[in-house]
Amino acid sequence: MSDLASCFTAGARVFVAGSVNEPTALLQALADTPLPEGLHFIQFPLPGYNRTNFTRIAPQAHMTTFFMTPDLREAEPGRLRFLPMQMRWVYDYLASDVDVALIQVARSADGRLCVGPNVDFTQAVLGCAKTVVAELNSAFVAPAGAVPIEEGRLDYVLESNRVLHEMPRPKIDEAANRIGELVADLIEDGDCLQTGIGGIPAAILSRLGDKNDLGMHSGLIDDGGMALIRDGNLTGVRKAIDKNVHAIGMALGSSEFVDWLAHTPSVQFRGANYTHEVGVIGQLDNFVSVNSAVEIDLFGQVNAEVAAGRQISGTGGAVDFMRGAKASKGGRSIVAMNATARGGSVSRIVPKVELVTALRTDVDFVVTEHGVARLKNLPVEARAKALLEIAAPQFRDELAEHAPG
Repeated sequence: MSDLASCFTAGARVFVAGSVNEPTALLQALADTPLPEGLHFIQFPLPGYNRTNFTRIAPQAHMTTFFMTPDLREAEPGRLRFLPMQMRWVYDYLASDVDVALIQVARSADGRLCVGPNVDFTQAVLGCAKTVVAELNSAFVAPAGAVPIEEGRLDYVLESNRVLHEMPRPKIDEAANRIGELVADLIEDGDCLQTGIGGIPAAILSRLGDKNDLGMHSGLIDDGGMALIRDGNLTGVRKAIDKNVHAIGMALGSSEFVDWLAHTPSVQFRGANYTHEVGVIGQLDNFVSVNSAVEIDLFGQVNAEVAAGRQISGTGGAVDFMRGAKASKGGRSIVAMNATARGGSVSRIVPKVELVTALRTDVDFVVTEHGVARLKNLPVEARAKALLEIAAPQFRDELAEHAPG
C-alpha cells in the first residue's frame, strides 16, 4: 500500500495494541491523516500508558474498551462502549471480525522481526485482520522470548525510534510492606506465581528472597520478577509444564528491564488464550494467584472495577487466574488489598459490594495490613467473622452489625 490512509475504509473495525506495545508514533501519524468516517477502534488500554481517546481521532469514530481509564471519561457521548469481559475471552472475541490491526514490532538481537513486549491478543487479531499496520521501533531490542511475525504479514510499516514508556517504580508504604510480608508467608518453595502491578505486588515480590525454585505463569512480568530470576529464586524448575520457562503476556518496567529481556530467552511471551486459560493453569501444581480489589464484602464477594457508581477499571484477568488457582492441585487464590481508602476514611471491607467481579467461591485468602482471612472451606458466618478480624479496627463494630448469622 502506498499511503497510510489507504489502509482504512469507512466503518472498519480497528484493533490497537495496548499497554507498552501501543504504536504511539503510528497513532500520532494517524492524527494527521484524513481518515474515513465511522471507524470502530478496539483496545484494552492500561492507565498511564494508553492515553488516546479514539472517539476523537476520526469523524464519527466509535470505540470499544475492556478497561476504563481517566482519559476515556472524556469520550464523545454515545461513542464509547465498555465491554465487561475476562481477558481469556477477550482473546476469543478478537479472533474474528477485525479489519485492521495496529501493532508495534521490533528486531530481536538475532535480527528476527517480533511483536513485543505485549502479545496478549496479537495472535488472535493477526489470524483475522485483513490489514496489518505496524510501527517498527528501533529504539529497543525485542525480547528474546517474543513472538516472531513474518515481514510479509505487514501491509504498512512506519519506522520510529521511540523510547518505550517506563513503568515508574511502585511506591511501597508501610501498609504495603506489611501486606507483602503476610502474603509471602503464604508462598512456599516451588509455588508458581501470578501477580499484578503496583505497590502491594512489588512488596510481595521483594519479600520472596528466601524462597526457592519458584515458577511464574502470569499476565505480566516487571522489574520485581527480573530481580527474582537474577537472584535464582525464580527458576521454573518444578513446573509440570513450561519447565524452566516463565510464561507471561506482557512486560512492564524500566529500560534496564527491557534490555535484560532482550537476552533472557527463559521469559516467553504467550497470548491470553494460554496465560489466562484455566485448562493450562490447572496443569501447574501449587499455582498462587494474587490480585487486588476495590472492595470485598462480608460474604467474600469481590468488586474490582466500580467505585461510587462509576466504572473505574475493568474485569481484567483476575477471575481467570482465581479460577485457574482453583483448578490447580495445591493452588491458592489470594486477594491482597489495603483495609481502607481515602486516607483511612472508608473501609474497603463492606457489608455488600457495589458490583460483583469475582464470586465468593473464587477466593481462598484475603490479606490486609491487619492480617490474613482464610475463607476456603469456611461456612458463611465464619467467613464474615474472619473478614471482620482483618478490617480496619475503627470499622469493625459497624460492620459486625451487618454480618450474616
